[in-house]
Amino acid sequence: MSTQSTLQLYRGILKAAKQFPSMKKVSLIREIKLRFHQDMHETDEKKVAHCLVLAQRGLSDLEAYLPKGDGKLVNGRVTSGPSLEVHVNGMTLPNPFVIGSGPPGTNYQVMKKAFDEGWGGVICKTMSLDSSKVVNVTPRYGKLRDSGNKVFGWENFELISDRPFETMLAELKRLKQEYPDRVLIASIMEEYNKNSWEEIIGRCEEVGVDAFELNFSCPHGMPERRMGMAMGQDVELLSEVSGWINAAATKPVWAKMTPNITDISEPALASLVTGCEGVAAINTIQCVIGVNLDTLRPEPSVEGYSTPGGYSYQAVKPIALAKVMSIATMIARDFPGEGKSLSGIGGIETGEDAAEFILLGSDTVQVCTGVMVHGYGHVKTLAGGLQRFMQKHNFTSLAQCKGLALPYFTTHTDLVARQRAAISAKRLKQVGLANDADWSGEDFVANAESMVANR
Repeated sequence: MSTQSTLQLYRGILKAAKQFPSMKKVSLIREIKLRFHQDMHETDEKKVAHCLVLAQRGLSDLEAYLPKGDGKLVNGRVTSGPSLEVHVNGMTLPNPFVIGSGPPGTNYQVMKKAFDEGWGGVICKTMSLDSSKVVNVTPRYGKLRDSGNKVFGWENFELISDRPFETMLAELKRLKQEYPDRVLIASIMEEYNKNSWEEIIGRCEEVGVDAFELNFSCPHGMPERRMGMAMGQDVELLSEVSGWINAAATKPVWAKMTPNITDISEPALASLVTGCEGVAAINTIQCVIGVNLDTLRPEPSVEGYSTPGGYSYQAVKPIALAKVMSIATMIARDFPGEGKSLSGIGGIETGEDAAEFILLGSDTVQVCTGVMVHGYGHVKTLAGGLQRFMQKHNFTSLAQCKGLALPYFTTHTDLVARQRAAISAKRLKQVGLANDADWSGEDFVANAESMVANR
């Protein structure tokens, strides 16, 4: 075997080892590298041949454990492995990965790219009837990095779409004509005005969108006009507006929730009660990314000033999971068997992250900041990772694993009671005597027998 072939074999083994479904994967990779570097200087032809046979056998053994799914997508559908297809609110998505409302859905070109790369659905950047009121500034993003300079948090005070509503409608219509079988969702926002909500719904339905997402959750800029988060934090106001919308809409409606509230299940419940088919959670968490210690000004700085923005990306995932769990628990309790849906959002970076949201009751998952970091092709990585999780547990469909982790949440008081009961049960099963004071004259032989291992 040539040097080039040997290197290819080595790289193949490393690639397989990196996908090996075991907690010992890191040590396995370290051992492979060490063994390769030890053997690369071997000159005895018989020993070299023997090493190559062992290496090829090891590669075969590793590949036997790897999932058949490879994350390859054709029209959003995986070409092998477990199915990722999702049926939700009368819509069929080829996979659960949806472009979240924001810059990745800001115009025809980027939404087309999302469909071409294989995203299961696309939600356009939030639209309103009068875009002239929307004025963005720059810079409007801020990153938070760890000690290794890797980005794990992201702030933005990006507003909703500043493009003319008619332009956005024309592009949505074109997308539905070119991708009639793909799911395109209109994210919409308006002020407290029934006629405006009814108009925006009617005009969006005319161009063929598949569903609506109501932006009750943008934490910056729009609340100043009693929009976005200002509605999502006021359950009474949200209920009234949601009632208007659902009376007018003939397509499924999702309400997007703000995490900047004490109990997120309350506005979620109000949305579902007033007719929404689903809920999406979470939008960004209100934040200040930091203060520049040289200029002494907050970041991101616009002419020396800043404003609180929305926090997203990997750092928010634990908070998002808790909010999703709360909503999913409410849906299971108050709407059993009614088909109410949940779209999970917040820090989804890998297919395994998506699996966590699905295990907590999500039907679909949305990604926005992740696309801004990795690009639209990242959906293939997400799909492959989710398939590996499914194959590890022998799931053939996402419906089989949806909500499986939910029954294992309880109160802290119950955790204490469960642990006490477990400790008591363990003591009852204890073999032998605890100490010398427990020996009994009457039961001496039985006492001795109780401590014999090979009875």
